[in-house]
Amino acid sequence: MAKFTYIASDTQNNVIKGKTELPDRQAVITALNKQGLRPVSIKEIKEGGGSIDLNNLFGPGKVKQDQLVAFTRQLSAMVSAGVPLLRSLSSIQKHTEDKALQKLLADVVKEVEGGIPLGDSLAKHPETFSDIYVNMVRAGEAAGILDDILKRLAGQLEKSAAIRKKIKSAMAYPLVLLSITILAFFGLMIFVIPQIGAIIQNLGGPDAKLPTITLVMLGISGFITKYWYILFPAIGGVITALVLYVKRSPKGKRQFHLLILKIPAIKTIIRKISVARFARTFSALMGAGVAVLESLDVTSRAIGNVIYEEALKSAAIDVKNGKQLSVVLESNDLFPSIVSQMLAVGEETGQTDTVLVKVADFYEEEVDLAIDSISSIMEPAMIVVMGGMVGLIAASVMVPISQLSSNIK
Repeated sequence: MAKFTYIASDTQNNVIKGKTELPDRQAVITALNKQGLRPVSIKEIKEGGGSIDLNNLFGPGKVKQDQLVAFTRQLSAMVSAGVPLLRSLSSIQKHTEDKALQKLLADVVKEVEGGIPLGDSLAKHPETFSDIYVNMVRAGEAAGILDDILKRLAGQLEKSAAIRKKIKSAMAYPLVLLSITILAFFGLMIFVIPQIGAIIQNLGGPDAKLPTITLVMLGISGFITKYWYILFPAIGGVITALVLYVKRSPKGKRQFHLLILKIPAIKTIIRKISVARFARTFSALMGAGVAVLESLDVTSRAIGNVIYEEALKSAAIDVKNGKQLSVVLESNDLFPSIVSQMLAVGEETGQTDTVLVKVADFYEEEVDLAIDSISSIMEPAMIVVMGGMVGLIAASVMVPISQLSSNIK
């Protein structure tokens, strides 16, 4: 029996990966067809006897976002200029400097040359091309407007990258301050407080009455220095467990996403980001000619928040039963009234994609303002926290010294 890895798609064009153990490739194809799956790629796993694959170890990594945007724009320009698709892909593949993209495009060129549509070929690389990207390319190929769709995609990728970059830059300084604060706290507790505590006790004698704040600090310091080999692994284990619970457990992910939608300062930004992603993604798919229900399904997975995903999937059921999307979203607190109002105008005029682009632009500007606002608040707040911690430790040292000085006088 041989072992195979496969990539297949179901009737809804969802990409499915897996492994199986069957006599040959034909048996794998037959087994997938019986499950209602369409084989896309089947590879035999070679038994290497534990040897290390240097190509996998040092080979090209993931395609960067800016490289993906550049590829999309280049392909759009070449297709718009009338260059055949295969020739366009081959040219970009030869001249790109990104090794990961070059390797990926080599596979895409071979598949397109073999008669596979571009959308189906891109679907074999879900780590680079998202469901949105693949579905829009498929719609563009079907409607004969691939160049226009690629322009839309490039713009959408640039907008998404800009928002992510804005959030990262806003969080960088507070996170650095928080890290410094934590390191300073443990440094003082492990190296400074024990020495100062010993000096104070030597000056005051064994019967000296120390202030409560000093006793608390000495107790914390003593616990950390005595049980550090238990404390630090325990903290690391708890943090790792929480991260894994949130990332890998559907229940944990849902609870985390629900929590961040309730935190006063953060929920405003998360809601605006989610609405902006919904508006831009849904408008792009609708503008590409993708059906409403399929657009809602793809958009729900692209927002990145389970609560919004559930809301859009529920909305898709109502739309399937004959309700208008604007009416469904109007009754949902997750979406501001402006979204349903603008969507209703788009439904009446037949320009849903155009209207939602304006909604996306508006909320992306709101996200920028909200991020600037919260970062301007977080920076002084972190400084106050850091100063308060240092002041508390200083007070625990200075108060007993002052008392001892009074006693000596």
